[in-house]
Amino acid sequence: MLFNKTKIFLLASSLLCGITTSTFAAENNAAEHNTILKIKHSEPYTSYLKPNELADSLALLPPPPQKDSPAFAADQLAYKKGHTLINTPRWALAQSDANLADSNVGKPFEKALGVTISEKDTPITYHLIRQVMVDSGVLGTNLAKDHYKRTRPFVYYHTQTCWPQDDHLLKNDGSYPSGHSAFGWSTALILSEMFPQKQNQILQRGYDFGESRVICGAHWQSDVDAGRIIGAEVVAKLHTNQQFMQDFQKSKKELTQKMK
Repeated sequence: MLFNKTKIFLLASSLLCGITTSTFAAENNAAEHNTILKIKHSEPYTSYLKPNELADSLALLPPPPQKDSPAFAADQLAYKKGHTLINTPRWALAQSDANLADSNVGKPFEKALGVTISEKDTPITYHLIRQVMVDSGVLGTNLAKDHYKRTRPFVYYHTQTCWPQDDHLLKNDGSYPSGHSAFGWSTALILSEMFPQKQNQILQRGYDFGESRVICGAHWQSDVDAGRIIGAEVVAKLHTNQQFMQDFQKSKKELTQKMK
């Protein structure tokens, strides 16, 4: 599935139930963003899966917590705890995790793997992660996001996220489920399957990647938890996709060679 503009504007709120293989366009020479992806790229985006191959996120997930529920009280507590980390190293990590420009694709997992991930150094892995980004972070979450249109924490509290340059886009986009968390968890599951000897480090990094969204004030904890469910569902479906499985083996070989 090809997203064939030189620059694309993957705005999750525009991914409606009837989405097909259409492209997502933005003006050239503009800084491109997505409510789950900050994209500045030099080539088309593609996905392994088609939207109708994925589970219905609206049917799969429970509704987000009601404002008078204990679950929402827990969401509020998690937000306030995360907000205490402003100007700490953990806040800086959350800022880095928020940036999913091409130059940052795969970098959150480099330390856990012990390998530099980039288009130049590991092109197969780089392209695999880019496609999984669309499958999990955009296509896998859009139905529930568009339906619930949940208000994000920074909007609710009249603050800003750790990546404020995107706040004008995020404020009108649904918070539930978290696309960043879906992408981070699906990537962690895939890489830990490739390298089970490193699974503890990889899965911990994937978990922390999702928690970064709470720390940033971009998502509630329940958004992140739901995103991980979507991430796992997408990975299960990817295992039925022949092209993904071929790329999986090629990526594993590529990364293994770099580890030597």
